[in-house]
Amino acid sequence: MITIYKTAGKNGLDTITTYESGAWVHVVSPSQAEIEDLVLRFSIPPDFFTDPLDVDERARIEREEGNTLIVLRTPRREASEADIPFTTLPIGIILTQGLVITVTLTEVDVVQEFLNGKVRNFSTENRTRFVLLLFLRTSLMFLRYLKDINRTTAAIENDLHKALRNVQLIRLLNMEKSLVFFITSLRSNALMLEKFNTSGCMRMDDDDRDIFEEVVIENKQAIEMANIYTSILTGTMDAFASIISNNLNVIIKLLTTVTIILMIPTLVASIYGMNVELPFQHSPYAFLVAIAFSIIASVIGIVFFWRKEFF
Repeated sequence: MITIYKTAGKNGLDTITTYESGAWVHVVSPSQAEIEDLVLRFSIPPDFFTDPLDVDERARIEREEGNTLIVLRTPRREASEADIPFTTLPIGIILTQGLVITVTLTEVDVVQEFLNGKVRNFSTENRTRFVLLLFLRTSLMFLRYLKDINRTTAAIENDLHKALRNVQLIRLLNMEKSLVFFITSLRSNALMLEKFNTSGCMRMDDDDRDIFEEVVIENKQAIEMANIYTSILTGTMDAFASIISNNLNVIIKLLTTVTIILMIPTLVASIYGMNVELPFQHSPYAFLVAIAFSIIASVIGIVFFWRKEFF
C-alpha cells in the first residue's frame, strides 16, 4: 500500500495523489507491482525496497545511484495475546529526488506518531529535520517501552512472591527476549547514527545538529537502561530458579522423612506377621506391645528428624 502525504501548514498532513517535491511517500507491505512502479519512476535500486521488508535487517546507511537508504530499527508493541510483548522492526528511509520514502513490512508505532500529529515542528518538506525527528521519536519510544517492560516485570515478580507458577516464569522469559531484541536493535542504530554523522549524507544546520546530538544521547541512555533491566531480570530469574530448586529439595526431604516414619509401623507389623517364634507372641498383650513399640519408635523418629530440621 502506498500513501502520499504532504505538510499543510499548521493543519497537519494532507493526503495527496501525486508525487510532489517535498512529499512523504509511505509504503507499507508493497506488492511486487508497486515496487516495480517506484523503481522505474524514481530510478531506485530494487533492494532499497525489499531489504527493509526483512524483519532481521540490520540498521545501516547505503548510497547508490544518487539515492540514499537509511535502515532504522524501531520498537513495536505486539498484541496483548502475543507471547513476546515487544519486538523490533526495520523501517527503510529512502532519500530521492526531493522526496522521503519510508518502507515498512507493517505499520510501525513510530510512524503512527507522525500520522496522528504527535510530533511538533514536523514538515515533510524539510527532509533533514524529518529524518532526524524519526531518529529521535524512535529513541524516545525505546525508552518508553523499556519503562513499560520494567513495570510489567515488577508486577510479575509480585505475582511470583505469592505463588511460583510456570506462567509467570514464562512471562519473565518473554520479557527478557524483548530486552534482547531492544539491545540488539539499539546497538545497531548506534552504529548507523555514527555513520550518519561521519558520512555527511544529509546537511545539518545548527538546530539539526542539536537534534542529532539529542538523538545520540537518548539512544545511549536507552542502551544503558536496557542493559540494566536485563541484568536485573537475569538476576531475578536466577533467584527464583534457586527458590524453586530449594522448595523442591524441601519437599523431597519432607516426603522422605514421612516415608521413613511410616515404614516403622509397617516394619513392626511385618516382623510380627512372620511364621517364626517371636517375643511375646503367646502373650494376650502382644498386639498392644507391638502398637506401643510402633508409636514410640515413630515418635522418636519424628523428634530426630525435627531436630535435624527436616521439617
